[in-house]
Amino acid sequence: VETVARDGGFLIRTSRGAVRAGRLVLATGGKSIPRMGATGLSHQIAADLGLGLTETRPALVPLTFAEQELESLKRLAGVAVPARVCCGKAAFEEGFLFTHRGLSGPSILQISSYWREGEPIRVDLSPGVALGAALKAQRGTNGKRSVQRALAAHLPDKLAQHVIGRAGMNGAVRLADLSNEIIEALTAAVHGWVLRPVGTEGYRTAEVTLGGVDTKGLSSQTMEARDCPGLFVIGEAVDVTGWLGGYNFQWAWSSGWAAGQVV
Repeated sequence: VETVARDGGFLIRTSRGAVRAGRLVLATGGKSIPRMGATGLSHQIAADLGLGLTETRPALVPLTFAEQELESLKRLAGVAVPARVCCGKAAFEEGFLFTHRGLSGPSILQISSYWREGEPIRVDLSPGVALGAALKAQRGTNGKRSVQRALAAHLPDKLAQHVIGRAGMNGAVRLADLSNEIIEALTAAVHGWVLRPVGTEGYRTAEVTLGGVDTKGLSSQTMEARDCPGLFVIGEAVDVTGWLGGYNFQWAWSSGWAAGQVV
């Protein structure tokens, strides 16, 4: 497909010649994973035919960091933990993975749909565990235990080492030698780690495209364009983005079915 124009109905010019149609469905998806053939074709056609578009960006995608941040995290590449990740009012508690470029895993992919450049994310590396209370209890019953061993009971060893270093502590220090203030600082490093990604891995690995054809210009029952009769837009071409778990597939199938009942 090269161009689409109104011509009574629609005139679609292709590399194999022109095709005329009374009704047209845009079902070519978004920009995500271009190696599979994804392009912004549906958005370009929609714009050419006068439909409104919202900003598009990669979503359900890993987050990346600047070189200086990566330098401190590179030893953690491959480490995975359950975590709670927050950005603004959005929060997801799922798998969390350190990579050689930054962060990934379901919790990060989910939050990427809400995150914007310049914003921080807040990570709880041990959700559901009152770490401060646990360390204070161990201090009373097993004070000779090192901080490293105590924290490694809740986190992978490499991550425990990183957290201890970030809190400015020595992992060999005994629990008995920790003040409540130090324990609280360590707890904050685990439950309230604030990070500032600089970007994402882009459409190359994004599972979906956020944004697209504005839903205000479409019928929610038939997916037909309000100001361009006979034109229908479905699936990822539309500004509808779901969470992980099959929601985006379901939207594609359901919106296609809705249009198919009247096309």
